[in-house]
Amino acid sequence: MGKNRTANLFLLVVLIFGMSGLIPNMAEAAEPYPSRPIQLIVPFPPGGLTDLVGRPFASSLEKVLKQPVAIVNKPGAGGVVGMQAASIARPDGYTLMVALSAISIMPEIDIIFGRPPTYKMDDFIPIARLTADPNIFVVRKEAPWKTLPEFVADAKSRPNEIKYSSAGVYSGLHITMELFMHAAGIQLRHIPTAGGGPGLTAALGGHVECLFSAPNIVLSHVRAGTLRVLAGSGDKRLAALPSVPTLKELGYHAEFYAWSGFFAPKATPPDTIEILREATKKAVNSQEFKTAMQKIETPIAYLDADDFKRFWDKDAKIVIEAVRRLGKVQ
Repeated sequence: MGKNRTANLFLLVVLIFGMSGLIPNMAEAAEPYPSRPIQLIVPFPPGGLTDLVGRPFASSLEKVLKQPVAIVNKPGAGGVVGMQAASIARPDGYTLMVALSAISIMPEIDIIFGRPPTYKMDDFIPIARLTADPNIFVVRKEAPWKTLPEFVADAKSRPNEIKYSSAGVYSGLHITMELFMHAAGIQLRHIPTAGGGPGLTAALGGHVECLFSAPNIVLSHVRAGTLRVLAGSGDKRLAALPSVPTLKELGYHAEFYAWSGFFAPKATPPDTIEILREATKKAVNSQEFKTAMQKIETPIAYLDADDFKRFWDKDAKIVIEAVRRLGKVQ
């Protein structure tokens, strides 16, 4: 009788705590991954680089995982809104994220402005790098500079007079220019805009003389002869612009990539991460994804988790140092 009473009491406790959500649903815990739809957070609006990479990636990934992978755009505060949402998501593999190098920049900006960071880099597990595109330095066709050394010599002779545009304060394009200015020992005047498109418009309209830009945004204007390319920010020349040297070739030790990566919240189970790593490798090698990246002229630059983590650590150190040099920019 005592044993039955003890057993009944135990079942009652299990029932009470289970109903209150304090004991995980056993069926859910036992289900193989993935067994239901996945959310892929894109922390920027539709139409930007993250979205243009994320959508075909989601489509390819769901074919491998045999589950729907839905894009959820969560823009705001330079990507912070979406990245914070991903950082606090339940670490079960059903809420994931595609993000840019801004993931490394935003926490440092919070620190500079005396705010507690809304998320930290170690809130995420890097699964894979998907793409990586160097930016290219372009000037208006009317500009007198035919080479980058000519530009640097002119900039040194009149500090803060030559104007450049960017996609906004602390954006990747702003950071690229800061890396170049620091390496070249020059100072230009920054005219921030609301995005890569508006930054290009400022140059085409004659409001600024130069800018760094993602190749896919400006290549049509370069081919049309309205813009001239003087250098690229990668470690090798762009296939689309084989005659254009890199900054490093010209003696300016600055390197930057507009990269996109695939992340999970920290504490996501290792076996789930392993499944996602294998699925990502297949997804980025699919013809569907390759064709999509060719259309937007963004090269696939896949790195698996371990190599991506090493790249991310190195890249984050470079951009954080650049942000600290820029300091508090209102």
